[in-house]
Amino acid sequence: MFKPLELFVGLRYIRAKRRNQFISFISLTSILGIILGVTALITVLSVMNGFVTELRERILSMASHVVVSGFDGELQDWRSVSANILEHQPRVIGLAPFVQGEGMLTAGQQVKGVLVRGVIPEEEMKVSDVHKKMLAGELSDLKAGNYNIVLGKGLARSLGVMIGDKVTLVTPKALSTPAGILPRLKRFTVSGVFEVGHNEYDTALAIVHLEDAAKLYRMGDGVSGIRLKLDDLFAATEVSYQLSDYLRGSYWITDWTRQHANFFRAVQLEKRMMFLILMIIVIVAAFNILSALVMVVTDKQSDIAILRTLGASPRSIMIIFMVQGTIIGIAGTLLGMAGGVSLALNVDTVVPAIERLFGVQFMPADVYYISDFPSELHWDDVFQICSIAFLISVGATLYPAWNASRTQPAEALRYE
Repeated sequence: MFKPLELFVGLRYIRAKRRNQFISFISLTSILGIILGVTALITVLSVMNGFVTELRERILSMASHVVVSGFDGELQDWRSVSANILEHQPRVIGLAPFVQGEGMLTAGQQVKGVLVRGVIPEEEMKVSDVHKKMLAGELSDLKAGNYNIVLGKGLARSLGVMIGDKVTLVTPKALSTPAGILPRLKRFTVSGVFEVGHNEYDTALAIVHLEDAAKLYRMGDGVSGIRLKLDDLFAATEVSYQLSDYLRGSYWITDWTRQHANFFRAVQLEKRMMFLILMIIVIVAAFNILSALVMVVTDKQSDIAILRTLGASPRSIMIIFMVQGTIIGIAGTLLGMAGGVSLALNVDTVVPAIERLFGVQFMPADVYYISDFPSELHWDDVFQICSIAFLISVGATLYPAWNASRTQPAEALRYE
């Protein structure tokens, strides 16, 4: 008697043993549907967040947060530009010049197109993690004038070369000789092999010393640009705009969000589509709530009429039946949230257990670069999923509850 009438009667209807067990079964399946939908959504979005983070880290282990280069592809005053950047931009924690160009690597009968990057090993270690990804050799083995080269694992495998083998680099820069126009060729010794876990770099990138690359591409004392590493990779866009304000001259400034924009847009689009597809499970469960409440309203016509006769208003009747659907939505959402969060935090344990149990491997290491299931739980995703699931559940109660509020006592009790 200390509870509001609507809540008291609504809870009594939920606890009461119904004459129609089929209605109870539909209510149970509604709760299970919401639990399944919310759990699946939280788990799948957490795994997708993990994949995005893993791929971003692998891409940025070789790419740079911000790149400053010249409009014509050459930066002659790179030392003064570097000093200016370090003086005005405190977010820069690493800086390295580079020379970049295209070419072809040949070894025996094998020919592969490559992206050649000239670096200073000591400086490159400040802006990338390639030195941590070496499978053989060391990045520091690149010495000016020795013409050593470091290859990605996939590229080395395609060429069929190992440490100590010779490869020939053919560049687009041609030589004019009495015999005609000839391509520039240079023999390099393979001194290292790296693997960062991203196909774009492992199969197409070759790293040489900065001075060797500058001679090969006839850049003199210039470089292609300067690579920057920031204390916060998500500040790259802001830093790019700031650099464009105080770097006076013909410079081209870009950051990782623009260099790989299409890739990350595709991942975000896939995440949204997975959200919409899995939300259908919750919507189906909501239809079950609607159908269960429609049958409950039909079954409780005489009870509704008696309540109306005793003075209950149509609004009170509507709230009574909304309470039932709301309780189902709350129960399903909370249990689904608990299951989803638990599963998302333990994916690295659950997935291997399933693989051992059924003797399968979902992501073989020889096929996929990421052979496990990374998971990264975002609480804003959890809040969004649970809020939408709850609102859908409450929305499903509106029509049956409104229909119950329109019951006329005289009509309902006519044949009682």
